Amino acid sequence: MPIVQADRLRNIADTLLRAAGASAEEAETVSRLSIGANLAGHDSHGIMLLPTYIDRIERGHIVPGAPFEIEKETDTTLVINGNWGFGYSVSERAMKMTIEKAQKHNVAATTIYQQSHVGRVGAYPIMAAKAGMIGMMTADSGRSPKTVAPFGGAEAKLGTNPISFSIPSNMDGTFYIDMATSAVAAGKVKLAMARGADIPEGWVVDKNGQATTNPADLYDGGVLLPLGGPEGHKGYALSSIVEIFSGILTGLGFGVEKTGKHNDGVFMAAFKVEAFRSLDTFKSEIDEFASYLKSTKTQAGVDEVFYPGELEHIREIERLRDGCVIEDTTWAKLKEVAEKYNVASELSFD
Repeated sequence: MPIVQADRLRNIADTLLRAAGASAEEAETVSRLSIGANLAGHDSHGIMLLPTYIDRIERGHIVPGAPFEIEKETDTTLVINGNWGFGYSVSERAMKMTIEKAQKHNVAATTIYQQSHVGRVGAYPIMAAKAGMIGMMTADSGRSPKTVAPFGGAEAKLGTNPISFSIPSNMDGTFYIDMATSAVAAGKVKLAMARGADIPEGWVVDKNGQATTNPADLYDGGVLLPLGGPEGHKGYALSSIVEIFSGILTGLGFGVEKTGKHNDGVFMAAFKVEAFRSLDTFKSEIDEFASYLKSTKTQAGVDEVFYPGELEHIREIERLRDGCVIEDTTWAKLKEVAEKYNVASELSFD
């Protein structure tokens, strides 16, 4: 598998997106955030998705230059219709506006509907943390065909329905969580299949409701399980709440999008720390809390305890230095798209 530097990956993504019809601004946003996922170690949400996005542009499921429409607004809330634009661009702009409202009014929240895939959900609450706020975001997995069974079920009724929180601190690596409410994000199963790897037992049951380690079984009538294993009722409950925040509250409803388009419903919020206490004091105590967690005595076979978000920070440092491993199937698909749009020679996939 090729190892590719991040700036080269961003250039490939940017060039392919512009060739497919994205504006320079849209292409920059999507390439920056998607390669950011590769850098954080979440390859399932990285450049491997570019061919999918371009296919959706070609089919009219993503509309480059779509109007960013504010349908309803108060001092502390927004309702945004993305009109099938790039989810990365719509959600980043929406989070910026949410932060601006929270700076004036201490708290703010936004719902978004009719936008394409937003990528790694954690990228947006991190924006709030950098502005001295606690950031939150939930997403309902696009109302695409469902992949996750309710606890005890063998039929998909929910999406992976991620949730993310990000906390301001003085540390180099942001303190945050970004997690699917399923046992694993569906993209990680797809990534394992692309790399010819097995998956851990407890991620998927096959079409007969039997545990499996074969990632292909998910795409042959199988389903993902909710987060929690034997205590999966907890992940199931969390997923249901995310569906309410990101599907029903946004006006999308639940179930599958009738148009067949990937429709990421999103709820996001920002909470200004200084509305509650000194930001400097809060950030210092988060630093101390992280150190407190890291000082934990480790279990047998464990070298170190990490604070939430630390591993992603470490991976980013390593991958900026060493490059990102890209599976052969993804590299081949990127080259195929480049050839289709006559830009392969300038991108040099050899």
